[in-house]
Amino acid sequence: MAAGALGRALVYLPLLAAAAFYALPVYLLLITGLKSYAEAGLDRMWHLPSTVSLDSFRQAYRQLQPHVLNSVALTVPASVISSFVGSLNGFVLAKGRLRGSDLIFPLLLFGMFIPYQSILIPLVRTLQRVNALAEAVGVPPGLSGLVPGYGSIAGLAFVHIVYGIPITTLIFRNYYATIPDELVDAARVDGAGLLGIYGRVLLPLSLPAFAVVLIWQFTSIWNEFLFAVVLTQKPAVRPVTVALYNLAGSYIVEWNVQMAGALLAALPTLLVYILLGRYFLRGLLAGALRG
Repeated sequence: MAAGALGRALVYLPLLAAAAFYALPVYLLLITGLKSYAEAGLDRMWHLPSTVSLDSFRQAYRQLQPHVLNSVALTVPASVISSFVGSLNGFVLAKGRLRGSDLIFPLLLFGMFIPYQSILIPLVRTLQRVNALAEAVGVPPGLSGLVPGYGSIAGLAFVHIVYGIPITTLIFRNYYATIPDELVDAARVDGAGLLGIYGRVLLPLSLPAFAVVLIWQFTSIWNEFLFAVVLTQKPAVRPVTVALYNLAGSYIVEWNVQMAGALLAALPTLLVYILLGRYFLRGLLAGALRG
């Protein structure tokens, strides 16, 4: 009995220590956000607040709220579209019997390893040309926000869709490779075409892979900063990560407001993992990242 208790303690103590270590940043964000400006400082950063104040959370929320909506408008469609395109690519590469797929797939994966910094200038020039083309064809001012060009949420979403396709293709391709070929052959015998096989056979079986890809893409796009700060020059269209950076003042840094803002900006991704984390794990266990 005593040996069993000791064994459980040896298992749980390292896990609790690791959990406490990884929770330290959240602890600092929370207690600093609850302090007043006078109390927030390096000398008392680990201390609990003497008086709990929510003023920093209110101030951070007022400044971040419009940009949170921008991030939602950016992240949700970009995650869904890149996941769907990755699903189609993965299906064609895994089950489409496409000639040359063994060459196309590695070339597609190569896109994952291109650093963001190395493509900024051609990316900006390309999106500026999209704006010029939209102006040349006479896109109405009311629809200019839908043009995937430079300085718009649509343009930033387009970049994330393109940049997300390699990783979404990889996940779906590996997941579809675990599905028996007999299912696809049976659908072919029944007269289904390529799209019919995808829509009627593979797509209904893709829920675990979609859970993994959507959570992955949502987290990556929501937290991304470099593309957001370079491609959105107008303050009105900036996502929350850029607005959070701008919370720092020019002469003084209100650590309590910054920490409260960081916690508020991280809440959506935390909620996604808390509410959907079990589907993420099921998707991983179902083979979404095998291969």
